[in-house]
Amino acid sequence: MDTAAAPQPNGDRAPGQGTELGRRDRDILAFERQWWQYAGAKEQAIKERFDLSPTRYYQVLNEIIDNPAALAEDPRLVRRLRRLRTSRQKTRSARRLGFEV
Repeated sequence: MDTAAAPQPNGDRAPGQGTELGRRDRDILAFERQWWQYAGAKEQAIKERFDLSPTRYYQVLNEIIDNPAALAEDPRLVRRLRRLRTSRQKTRSARRLGFEV
């Protein structure tokens, strides 16, 4: 058995391994679909629900939305998250270069 592609003990896939979505990946996509329904700040909900820092959560989210399986699972959500990411990247780059977007 190829242990490199095996699910991690907590039910997650190893980063960059395979194209299937793990349980955590699906949970994160579901959270992104409805995070606004949670009381309080999104960052607090991330900590409580996933036991991740917001920084690590967004790193994982970016890996998920780059996964073709995520696009197949929820194309509208994944495209929206990719557009938001691209928009934020353009804004940051422009700010660094002294341009206004």
